[in-house]
Amino acid sequence: MLLLLLVITALVVWAVNFRDGGGGNRADGPGGRTPVPSITPGPSASGPLNSSRPGGSVGGGSSDGGSTDGAGDSGATDGSSSGGDAGDTGGSGADGGAGADGGSASGGTDSSSGSGVSGSGGSGSGGGAQLPAGSSLPDCTSSSVTLSLRSEHNSYEPGEKPTFMLTATNSSGVGCKLDFGATAAVFTVSDVDDNHRWASDDCPRSRSGYLLQVPANSSTTYELRWDRSTSAPQCATPKVRTAPLGTYLVEARLPGFQPKQTSFVLKDA
Repeated sequence: MLLLLLVITALVVWAVNFRDGGGGNRADGPGGRTPVPSITPGPSASGPLNSSRPGGSVGGGSSDGGSTDGAGDSGATDGSSSGGDAGDTGGSGADGGAGADGGSASGGTDSSSGSGVSGSGGSGSGGGAQLPAGSSLPDCTSSSVTLSLRSEHNSYEPGEKPTFMLTATNSSGVGCKLDFGATAAVFTVSDVDDNHRWASDDCPRSRSGYLLQVPANSSTTYELRWDRSTSAPQCATPKVRTAPLGTYLVEARLPGFQPKQTSFVLKDA
């Protein structure tokens, strides 16, 4: 009986020990170590790592944007400044153009000298003092005044305007006046076949006189520029609008004086 009780007691002790040992194996990791608990990561940052750093954010995006903005501001400033300068320049240019259109007198002896009166297609200017209509200065005569005519150049390139100079030389000791108006001092251009190409009195813009003084023992030169356009008497329509290339004869006639002539060439480039 005692032996049976010892056997039962041993079985009970063994059963308790077996149960406690299995639970420990399940709680412990391999080798008896307790498993390390897992850590769940938090949300990752979606913005720039250091957005407050001078010079821009990661990748240089802000730096590029800053550069572009700076260029834009600079461009606006420069644009307004240059616009103002251009306006000033344009104004002065216009003033200069007006002066050029008015014509300047070369070799003039009086501030009143300037643009003369001539026909359509030509413009003239005198080098002597311009006189008012009805001036008491005596008219020049061929006994004391001689005329000469010359072309500024013997030939003219395309685009160049032929320029003619009619000079009155006074050999007397008394000043006189000559009328270089479009219908008084008549300039005529014709080709070598005597075909009429242009004349200052064909269709004049004005028939008013243009009186210039020829000082005593001195001379006065009247210049006429022809733009190569053609004309016909009494404002008729010419056969051609522009004078063709070739050799031409220009003649100047003033009442009481012998006509003066000279030749020139309109040549190709």
